[in-house]
Amino acid sequence: MPERPHDRSRRHGPARRHRVQERTTRRAPADPAAIAAALLPRDDLVAEREVAPGVFEAREGPVRHYRRTVVVSDDGAGGATLTQTLEYRLAVPYFAWLFRLPFGRALGRPPRARPPWWAPPARLDARAATVLGLLAALAVVFGYLNTLFSQTVAFAAEQFSASNTAQGVAGGVVRGGGLVALAVAAGADRVGRRPVILATAWSAVVATATGALAPSLAGLAASQVVARGLGTALLLLVGIVAAEEVPAGTRAYAVSLLAMAGGVGAGGAVLALSLAELGPGAWRILYLLPLAAAPGLLHVGRHLPESRRYAVARRAPASATTRSRLLLLAVSGLLTSLFVAPQSQFNNRFLRTERGFSAPRISLLTIVSGLPGSVGIVLGGRIADVRGRRVVAAVALVGGTLATVAYFASRGWPLWVWPTVGTALSAAAIPALGVYGPELFPTARRGRANGLVAVCGLVGSAAGLLAAGALSDRLGSLAPAMAILGVGPLLVAALVVLAYPETAGQELEALNPEDRAAPGP
Repeated sequence: MPERPHDRSRRHGPARRHRVQERTTRRAPADPAAIAAALLPRDDLVAEREVAPGVFEAREGPVRHYRRTVVVSDDGAGGATLTQTLEYRLAVPYFAWLFRLPFGRALGRPPRARPPWWAPPARLDARAATVLGLLAALAVVFGYLNTLFSQTVAFAAEQFSASNTAQGVAGGVVRGGGLVALAVAAGADRVGRRPVILATAWSAVVATATGALAPSLAGLAASQVVARGLGTALLLLVGIVAAEEVPAGTRAYAVSLLAMAGGVGAGGAVLALSLAELGPGAWRILYLLPLAAAPGLLHVGRHLPESRRYAVARRAPASATTRSRLLLLAVSGLLTSLFVAPQSQFNNRFLRTERGFSAPRISLLTIVSGLPGSVGIVLGGRIADVRGRRVVAAVALVGGTLATVAYFASRGWPLWVWPTVGTALSAAAIPALGVYGPELFPTARRGRANGLVAVCGLVGSAAGLLAAGALSDRLGSLAPAMAILGVGPLLVAALVVLAYPETAGQELEALNPEDRAAPGP
């Protein structure tokens, strides 16, 4: 049976310089309309161009290699058979396996006007996808480092016979590392994002490992001051580079992916917590585990580029708008941290001493209640990009705070329900609020401004920890202390509604006139 002209595309094999990650072939009877649609370039997850009759390659998309081949042949009964072969390699390091199946399924269907729920609202190019994957790997490291002290301090305090007040003081001291974060983030404005990110990641891992040698709770806190500051700086810079690299309609989505990656690292710390049951000092093992990240950090260092926006950043005096935005975010960070920091640090102490949970049961509750958080992060990021940041942030703050306060007052099965609800709601606020830090400041001042906001957040964390520790010791329970501190994020929700600008879909250069000479990605 002679082939139709489009069959000539069979001679066009995949480019040899690329290793094909996935190759799928779909064959089905087709009518003329389906054939005509298949022979048009796609413009959804991937923007195609036709390079030969029936052969399409990627003009833009999150792929290193891409080729779609269309073959139309007679089916022997007067009809036609449409065969499409798709070959591609995603430009997403480390996490391509998460997107491989849904990506292939989406490209196996006709193009859609709206991207699937799991995809970014605006299409990523290969560079943005690569950078986002590298940053997500760093976020995993940060997630572990940032969670480690909060997860282990209850066990360390138990070994050192320390009270809730002493534990709160230790947590406040650790948050003093915010000055380190400010210095590091400001340095990224002077010497570049890439070198500072890599130096910070390595230093944070090494500084964290020193906690394994702590002789007392005070010694543990002292060892983690620098480690926590470096970890906070790493989080800030990862978010900044993501915002500077991805399209305007995808910034909150990018923050949500980084938050999920950080959650993976935090989950690793929670899972490793069972090791603390091996003996009185077994919690020290958890401080050595980050050293295993060394090979990954070497790989990231070889592939992470400098931010394109930083390369063309303009330096200009700070404007009144910049200063007012800094004040708004700084106050919001302080008020939110008043509640979030003690909720995180005292959670294990609460479950262990007030509810009688063992370490494995604490891990199980943390994981079970944390799983809906991934859904909240994804939905929060997507809605924040498509519908706007403010409504998502306000609703998530109010709902998440009230659910968390109810959790600390619960016993029995509600202990498993309220944290699940609270985590899902609070997670939606992460991308909706987290994207404002990189968005509201010009490139040349973005690191320093975010560092100052982080310092204010850490001041709020220290104040919240001290207050929660003292109040819980005086009142005999964490529940009333958390109810009092919950006023903080409720006030932030009011600020979001009344004072925050809506930034969804706007280029950074439009939000910051100082950057208008800099091209967007």
